[in-house]
This record gives sequence, C-alpha cells and structure tokens, in this order.
Amino acid sequence: MQGDRLAPSLDHRFLVAGSRGRVGVSLTLRLAPARPGAEHPAKRGPLGASAIVGGLMGPGGHFTVVTLPAYKAEDTLERTIGALPEGSADHLLLVDDASPDGTVDVARRLGIDVRVHDRNRGYGGNQKTCYREALDLGATVIVLLHPDYQYDPSAVPALVAPIVAGVADFTFGSRFACTGNPRAGGMPLYRYWGNRFSTVVENMLLGTHFTEMHSGMKAYSRHFLESIPFETYSDDFVFDTEILVAAVVGGFRIQEVAIPTRYTRESSSINVGRSLEYIQRSFEVCWRASGTRRRQRRRESVGRPD
Repeated sequence: MQGDRLAPSLDHRFLVAGSRGRVGVSLTLRLAPARPGAEHPAKRGPLGASAIVGGLMGPGGHFTVVTLPAYKAEDTLERTIGALPEGSADHLLLVDDASPDGTVDVARRLGIDVRVHDRNRGYGGNQKTCYREALDLGATVIVLLHPDYQYDPSAVPALVAPIVAGVADFTFGSRFACTGNPRAGGMPLYRYWGNRFSTVVENMLLGTHFTEMHSGMKAYSRHFLESIPFETYSDDFVFDTEILVAAVVGGFRIQEVAIPTRYTRESSSINVGRSLEYIQRSFEVCWRASGTRRRQRRRESVGRPD
C-alpha cells in the first residue's frame, strides 16, 4: 500500500545447516506495516518492554517469549532491549543470576518480567530457569538472548521465523555463516580460533556440517524443549553443547541463521582457562554421542534408495 512503511527486517534470508548436510534455504518473514511515525530501531532511543511486546508473530497463535539470562547486565540491558524490533516478542523474561549490581532494578524499570536467583547457579542453571519459566508462561517459541549486547537483538525475528513456519524445531545464530567475519566484529583471536577448531572437531564427531557450534543466540519450539531432559544438563557453559547434541541425536530440525558479531567492552566472556575447560567438556559430550550418530548414519545409508 502506497505510503505504508514496512517494519524492519522484511526479508530474512539465511543459510541452513542440518545434521545431514548443508543446503541453501531462503525464507521470508513478512511483518505487519509499521504504525505511522514508527522509526527504525537504529534511529530510536531505548524502549521499555511495553513497546517491544505485542502482536503474535505468526499463524496458529504462537506465543513468543524472549528470555534473557542475566548476570551483571546493568550497563547493557537497556541497550539490548532498545535494539529489539517492535512486536518481535509477546513477553520478555529476565532471569537474574544473583547479580551484585543493579540489573534487576533496570529490568523492572523497563517493565520486564523478572525472576531472581537467591544464589548464583551458573550459566546453564540460569538457562534452565529461563526455559522452565517460559514454558510455564505458555510459550510456544522460546528465544535465548544475552542481555550483554554481544548478539544483535534485531536478528530475533529471523530466528523465530523458521519455527513459526513449521520448518525448524531449533534455530541458532551463526557468526561464521554466509562468509561472516567475526574478527571484524571484535571477536578476540583466541576465541575465534578456539571456535573454529572446536566446531570442526565436533562436526566430525557428530557427522554434522554446522558453521558454528558455540552460539549463545538461539530459539526453540515448545515441542523441542518438552522433548529433552534439559533439567538434567550441566549448570555450566557446556549446557549449550548438551542441548545442541540432544537436538542432533534426537533428529530434530535444526537451522542456522547468519548473524553479525559484536564484541564490546561490556560483552561477557570467559577467560582462556575456562574456555579450554569448556572445549574439553564439549568434546567429551560429542564423543559420547558419536557412537549413536554413527549407528544413525548407517541406518540412513541402508534405507537410502540407490
């Protein structure tokens, strides 16, 4: 319609890498026309939760909850929320992992639904609360978004679109897909090579072709989270590997979405020692699953027509 301006992210095109190989896929997410006078997120100031939520994103009455696992996010939370496209979520849920700063105060001032741990339960423990609470709220799509502004919130609709369209159970943002250059976005050199090396090894163990296996920006269907025992996974960083491996072994539909890299002074990051420990434990998780994956691939090859 002439004179109407479409909301941001009209077309989201992304590379899909599944457990059986890589294929090129292009999906289009069509958002409703923006209200008269609405601004592009990059031009507006930070918004509270009431300006972000609202408007179901797809057919079938999907209810999208964006979860924010927070620890010392006082300085970046408002910027993260302000970069979320309007109408990209039906509910914002922040779980604070006993932060010693003013994260909870900022979240409540912004109108975000808040849960607070009485003690620090770790990165994986925080995610468990995020997902459990989101499911209790009735979410059909659950998004993981770090409130440290390391991942671009404007990519949330692109993560949600394949799930709403019924073509994916689990999506995650890849900083390496589609010729992505994480180094240009500020990714430290040791993290860049650690990510590249570990992703190659884990792909070999699992028989997958992902461009990245250590992303902290994800979206899940309700069906997926209700089908896996995520409450039994680690409370530490290896939780991310365990949930991805469960999706691969379980035969769930997984898609990568190309996202930009953005490291800032405030971006959370574990040190080299913790990174090496995380990589070692991730290898162990993938190694334990590799036998199952080999048997699955043999069955697939037997059943494949000549």
